[in-house]
This record gives sequence, structure tokens and C-alpha cells, in this order.
Amino acid sequence: MTLHKRSLLVFLLLAAVIMLGSMYGFYEKDKVAELDEANKLERFSGEMLTVYVTGAVNKPGVVKIKDGARVIDAIEVCGGVLPTADTAKINMAQLVKDGAQVTVPEKNVVLMQQTQANSKAEAARNNGGQVKTSSHSEEKININTADQAELDKLPGVGPATAATIIEYRQKEGQFQSIEDLKKVGGISEAKFKKIADRIKI
Repeated sequence: MTLHKRSLLVFLLLAAVIMLGSMYGFYEKDKVAELDEANKLERFSGEMLTVYVTGAVNKPGVVKIKDGARVIDAIEVCGGVLPTADTAKINMAQLVKDGAQVTVPEKNVVLMQQTQANSKAEAARNNGGQVKTSSHSEEKININTADQAELDKLPGVGPATAATIIEYRQKEGQFQSIEDLKKVGGISEAKFKKIADRIKI
């Protein structure tokens, strides 16, 4: 074989190798692009969960969150927790399932108010030993934070009605006015008039 023919053969072999390499490179590039596109579609087409958030949150109700979300995500959609929320009694990191109910409990309001009263009495003693008499407005019961024992003190409100008020508050959220208490089963117009001057929000 002449030198010319050998050179031509080598050139053709090199050209064939280069062409095959280019075709393989394009194939791999297309394959990677297809995988990236599939991953994007999978990422953006995740399921949405429907969850009912109630209790001591700013905006209780039924919300939509992404699959794989946790309790804290559902609560944030509802505007976060109220100052009265007892977050130590709920697992914020727990995964949420579709159709689940997330209830944020409230703190022991009686204990909180007792602590505040003790603080005021201590402050009064430090200011000359005189304890000021509580005003009528301070004696009113806050229907948004009162527990069953406090609500039971209201005229005509027994344990059953007090429990109904708390249940309504957990399901529907905070009362916006004292008149909203009439929406609770067992609170008639006549009963509301008896307790109107003893409650506040």
C-alpha cells in the first residue's frame, strides 16, 4: 500500500471517530436535558394537601399546603399563632397528611392571670404597701382567652355552656366583638344581656 493510500485511510478513520464522538455527545446532552425537564415537571406538579387549622392561630380555617409540608407550615399559612398559644404542646415538625386537623392549644389562662395579679400586688407593696382596687373593666372576663372555669363564673353560664363557648372559639377563631357570643349555642338574647357587662374581648 502506498504512502498516499495509508494517509487517506488514517484520515478517514479519524473522521469516522470524530463523527461518532459528536453523535454520542449530542445524544448524551439530549438525554440530560430530558431528565432535567422531567425533574422540573415532577417538582412543580407536587400534590396539594387540604388541612384544617384551628385553635390559637390568627386565621383558623381550611388551607392548602404542598405535600411534604409540616405543622409549622400550615400554621404560618394561617398567620401564625396567637400570644395565648401553648406551642410546647404541639409538634411543629410533624409531617401533615391530607385531610388532617391541626389544633393549636391555648395556655392555662387562669395561671397566667394569677401570675399577673401576683406581680401587681408585689409592685403595689413596693410602692408603699397599698394595693389598688381593680377597676370594673379589669374584672371583666375576656371571652377570647378565658378557660372553662372562668366562663362558668358568668351569670347563667354553666359548665356545659362554657365548654360550648371554648369549642366554638377553637373552631371559628377569636370573637371580634362581645355580640359574637350570641352565635354560640345556648347563649340567648336574654342570657347575653345578663353577662354583657361582665365580658370583654
